Amino acid sequence: MAPHILVIFNGKGGVGKTTTAVNLAAIFSETQAVLLVDADPQASANWWITRGQKPPDFDISTETNPTLLGKLKSIENYDLIIIDTPPALSSEALSAVLPIADYLLLPTPPAPMDIAALVHTVKNTINPSGIPHRVLLTKVDSRSLGEALAAQNMLMELNIPACYAFVKSYKAHERAALEGIPIIHWNGRNADEAQADYIRVADEIQTDWKDS
Repeated sequence: MAPHILVIFNGKGGVGKTTTAVNLAAIFSETQAVLLVDADPQASANWWITRGQKPPDFDISTETNPTLLGKLKSIENYDLIIIDTPPALSSEALSAVLPIADYLLLPTPPAPMDIAALVHTVKNTINPSGIPHRVLLTKVDSRSLGEALAAQNMLMELNIPACYAFVKSYKAHERAALEGIPIIHWNGRNADEAQADYIRVADEIQTDWKDS
């Protein structure tokens, strides 16, 4: 049986793509066999995971060759493959993985300029592909939740599906990355809250898959 392909994508950098890819890989690997593919030349996901003292419960591979990326659907022994893509709409890696994607997750901060850029991307790149997708609001300031709720409402009004859960900004995410571990294995300040955010995101994605 072919693995499910989850692509984490945004044409901009610094939006929480790698944080989302690594943490969802860790959460999903608790119940299934997961491969995380780092297709970004910056290799941030690989840097994160190789820093850790303990290997994660998922496998990770760095691959930027478009031909090989396009063949990921034929890999056996995995239930789910998560792909962390480069922050470039015109990248060959993105062109290679979109045709094999089963689901796209589009992380973005809720700031109006970030949302405007993502809406343009969805309308011009994602909608024509017909691939199921959701926008995930990241780096949300817990003191300004109204901004995130306004962004969610705007996306819904534009018929762009958005996750009901969003990922709040905690230093916990940076510190987990520095220690080379996913957030669900980190035990410092705000760990419970940061973990809960991504668990809710994973639950929403799972629900989408069951309903499709």
